[in-house]
Amino acid sequence: MEASDSELMVRLAGDDDLALNTLMDRWASRVTSFLYKMTGQRDTAVDLAQETFVKLYGARKRYKSGGTFSTYLFTIAANLARNHARWRARHPTVSLDATNDDGLPMVAEAADPHETPGEAVETSEKFRAVHAALLELPHDLREAMTLFVYEGMSYADIASLTRCSAKAVETRIYRARQILKAQLK
Repeated sequence: MEASDSELMVRLAGDDDLALNTLMDRWASRVTSFLYKMTGQRDTAVDLAQETFVKLYGARKRYKSGGTFSTYLFTIAANLARNHARWRARHPTVSLDATNDDGLPMVAEAADPHETPGEAVETSEKFRAVHAALLELPHDLREAMTLFVYEGMSYADIASLTRCSAKAVETRIYRARQILKAQLK
């Protein structure tokens, strides 16, 4: 029987460093995906995901097993994404190696073998449009929407993570949906 995330954190706090490997195997792709949706940059998301687990390791003795582990982990990731966004605002740069003028990532998903080339192009264009529209949302709306839709978190968990009320989370998600609907029309 596999250990729960809380049990792994207790083991990690007791200096069982291998517990971190299990947590990383379990959560790295979801954390990276969340950070990618927050930053819009795959390399940055990977770096911030690694930093998330470094911070998790550093905070292993302070973890309280009464809460939801995913909320704890995504709080660390969200804080790193916010810090990165503030840093980027103060230090704007343009990459000399950029190959895509619009700044959008290349589609990483494998093509559906049952799609025709035309359908694959249409799917790719829809993905890019949704991704671009999501990145245009204000940070608080993008964060709430990403956690709700892509991570499946409840309003209460998102509220705990973002330090606001569940009603505020509901409002943010509603506003994000309205803005996305208008942009994607």
